[in-house]
Amino acid sequence: MQGRDLRLVLPLAALFAVFFVAPLCVLVALSLSTGAGLHGWTLAHYIKFFTDPFNYSILWSTILLGVKATLLCLVFGYPIAWIASRASARWQAVLLFLVILPIMTSVVVRTFSWIVILGRQGLLNQIALGLNLTSEPLRLLFTEPGVVMVLAQVQMPLMVLPILTVMSKLDPNLADASRALGAGEWRTLWRVTLPLSLPGVIAGAILTYSASVTAFVTQTLIGGARLVYMPLHIYQQAIGANNWPFAAAISVTFMFAVLAVVALLDMLTRFAPGYVKP
Repeated sequence: MQGRDLRLVLPLAALFAVFFVAPLCVLVALSLSTGAGLHGWTLAHYIKFFTDPFNYSILWSTILLGVKATLLCLVFGYPIAWIASRASARWQAVLLFLVILPIMTSVVVRTFSWIVILGRQGLLNQIALGLNLTSEPLRLLFTEPGVVMVLAQVQMPLMVLPILTVMSKLDPNLADASRALGAGEWRTLWRVTLPLSLPGVIAGAILTYSASVTAFVTQTLIGGARLVYMPLHIYQQAIGANNWPFAAAISVTFMFAVLAVVALLDMLTRFAPGYVKP
C-alpha cells in the first residue's frame, strides 16, 4: 500500500480504534477485574459462567434461536431474491421496497405491532379461528416460535439483499445454456443458480444470524420474561444484579461464541463455485 493510500485509511482506522477496539479492551479488562473499579485481576467470573449449567442453557438457546431465524429467512428470502432477480426493473423496485420496509420502521413500533398480531385476539389467531384451523386461540406471543417469526420478518432484508446482489451478477447465458441442454427450470435453479449464488447465501446467513442473536428489543418484548436469551441475561446481570464484571465476562463469552459461528459460515464460502483463494 502506497503512502498516500495509507493516509486515506488513517481516519477510518482511528475511528475504528477509538469506538471499537478501545471499548472492547475495556470490556475485557472489566471481565477480568474483581470489581467495577478495575482494582484486581481474576478469572472467577469466567469460571462462574462455565461451571453453571444455567448459563450454558441460555447460550445454547440463543445460538439455536439465531440458527432457526436464519433458516426461516433463507427459506422465504431465497425465493424472493430469485423472483426479484428475474423481474422487470419496476417490479424489482416494488419487491425491494416491501423487503426493506421493516428496517425503515422503528424497532419499538415494529415490535409492538407484532405483539398485537400475535396476541390471543390478534390477526393470526382471528384468521386461524375464522378458517376453523383451530378451536381455540394459538399461543404465539411469549413463545420461541413467535420470537423466531418476528426475527425472520425483521431480518429478512439482510438475507435477501446479498443473495439478490449475487444473482444479479450471474451470467444469464449460463441459464440459457442449461435450458438448451435439456434442463428444466427447476433443474437449472438447483444445478446452476443455487451453487453460483452460495456466496450471497452465506453472506446473508452471517448478517442474519449476527443480527438475530443480538436483537435485545425483539427477544425481550416478544419472548417476555420467561424466555431468557443472552442479551437479556447480560442486561439482568449488569442492571438488575449490578454485577458489571460478570456481565462483561458473559458479553465476552457471547461475542466469541457468535464469532465462532460466523467463522464457520465464512469457511463454507471456500466450497462455493468460483471461490478464489486469497
